[in-house]
Amino acid sequence: MEAADFSGYASKAGLRCSDGRTILANAFKQQDGTKVPLVWQHMHNEASNVLGHAYLENREDGVYAYGFFNNEAQAQVAKGLVKHGDIEALSIYANKLVQKGADVLHGSIKEVSLVLAGANPGAFIDNVNISHSDGFTPLEDEAIIYTGLTLEHQDITLKQGDNVAETAVTNTEVVAHAATPAAEMTVKDVFDSMSEEQKNVVYYMIGEALNSESMAQSDDDEENHIQHDQEGQNMTRNVFEQNGSTPEGAKLSHADLQTIIADAQKSGSLKDAFLAHAVTYGIENIDFLFPDAKLIQNTPDFVKRRTEWVASVINGTRKSPFSRIKSMSADITLDDARAKGYVKGTLKKEEFFALSKRVTTPTTIYKKQKLDRDDMIDITDLDVVAWLKAEMRLMLDEEIARAILIGDGREIDSDDKISESNIRPIAWDDDFYAHKVEIGSAVVGNDIVEAILRARTNYKGTGTPTFYTTEAVLTDLILIKDTLGRRLYPTEAELASALRVSSIVAVEVMESVPNLLGIMVNLADYTVGADNGGNVSMFDDFDIDYNQYKYLIEGRMSGTLTKPKSALVITRATASGTVTPTVPGFVASTGVVTIPSVTGVVYKNKATGAVLTAGAQTALAAGASVEIVAVPATGYAFPHNFDADWVFTRNAA
Repeated sequence: MEAADFSGYASKAGLRCSDGRTILANAFKQQDGTKVPLVWQHMHNEASNVLGHAYLENREDGVYAYGFFNNEAQAQVAKGLVKHGDIEALSIYANKLVQKGADVLHGSIKEVSLVLAGANPGAFIDNVNISHSDGFTPLEDEAIIYTGLTLEHQDITLKQGDNVAETAVTNTEVVAHAATPAAEMTVKDVFDSMSEEQKNVVYYMIGEALNSESMAQSDDDEENHIQHDQEGQNMTRNVFEQNGSTPEGAKLSHADLQTIIADAQKSGSLKDAFLAHAVTYGIENIDFLFPDAKLIQNTPDFVKRRTEWVASVINGTRKSPFSRIKSMSADITLDDARAKGYVKGTLKKEEFFALSKRVTTPTTIYKKQKLDRDDMIDITDLDVVAWLKAEMRLMLDEEIARAILIGDGREIDSDDKISESNIRPIAWDDDFYAHKVEIGSAVVGNDIVEAILRARTNYKGTGTPTFYTTEAVLTDLILIKDTLGRRLYPTEAELASALRVSSIVAVEVMESVPNLLGIMVNLADYTVGADNGGNVSMFDDFDIDYNQYKYLIEGRMSGTLTKPKSALVITRATASGTVTPTVPGFVASTGVVTIPSVTGVVYKNKATGAVLTAGAQTALAAGASVEIVAVPATGYAFPHNFDADWVFTRNAA
């Protein structure tokens, strides 16, 4: 066997897959040595999705596959992704499954597929580090059926591997077999449904037809394009004409056509020869001959922040069936609460400690969308409603998780702000619940790790916490090196062990909080409460007046840390400290705004971005408005939740 492009386990025996099945050893024993297609994501709608083939090898612990990519462009792209390690998972599609309970005893593998995510926990590819995935769930009664019919002609049947250019074809009729009735398909639909090999046959046969007809014409007809209709009559129009009109300049003489046909016979491809001479013979609008662009997938990709961390936050919190959360604590760290020694004949003193409580009430978090019914009917390529609802849930979950960790980041006077007294962000919670650790502005490298470790004594939460941080901070810590240039923490697991945390989770939205290095917390100490009916729910309605469907997803909930000192919030100190902006002065009758002079504060016109100097500004016109925003100067920071923008409007004349 020639050297495979990659190899590894397509399926592992004895491991439970994501659909609940467990494939037993030798379930596919009869397919040892079998050759099956290698496809992309188990898709069969495009010929380009077939990337090559794989040979199966039955082993006692599973089915091993040797993969070979073909030379098509899509296959070479996939080959590069595998080689680079971007694709690391395989999946199998099998039918004729024989099961006893959830155990698969026997089956027939029909294809091996490259997929984006794995699910079988023990499969792997040792050649290029590809691991098994059964993200495609096989159905017991499902199979991929094909007719096996070939293109048929009067004197010949073309088979895979035949050289089209060297095969004599005497009949120009192509019989296309399609699942869709021919009466419902246009010529373009039929052509687009063909494989690349079938299209090459069509190119060749059209050339042969044009060649034979052109040979029979006089020199006066050299610039006519000949095409046969069903009755065999000659028609003077271009074979590929658009909307019944021939593109100007897209004409070939008999001599030109002979040159193209001669080159096609040498190269074996009429298409390549035709395109190679496009410039020579001045063919305009050559793109008319190209197939329409195809979507790689049916739904548009979201341009979004990374949200893998969201599930970690939401799933990690404690859930309460009550939305009003009350936490009560007793501080027994004071000396008065300590046990005491007794001296005979003296008074025994009572213990003393203080009780404290906190009540957190719910708030509503929502996301609303609408769709015109006309648009819904016109969109036939995807289920736009399901796609839209998935986006709404994704964004709502991200907002809830963000509010739990750092707050939503909106201005305190914004109507859309999630109240921080209802969903209490850990980063800004009271020191009694979230202990603040400030690291000096000049501390770098391994000194940061040591500073976090020394602060670990203040953590009083449950078990081992998780460290939530940004990609930038995580990268800086992993890149710490010793004096010999060796990395101290080559992996996230080793860094997590050094920090005494269970895991490290990168949170992209934390980058919006200046100087926040990370949050160390076990979210089991954070309670999210929702009364019956207040859980996250999706609602939809139809507005007859505007012919619109409207969708709403919302939840009414509360959230708070309930255990004292259950989180550590690590920040970096600013070089010059924290400063509070002063509100600019304004006289509504004259329209004059006066910018104060405050060290560490820069005032700007929000609309233009222009920096405003201290003192009185140019008077506003009657009824005009201006929005002033304050930003911290380099080395300074503002207090959390401080309103730093103001809108001033002069009275109307």
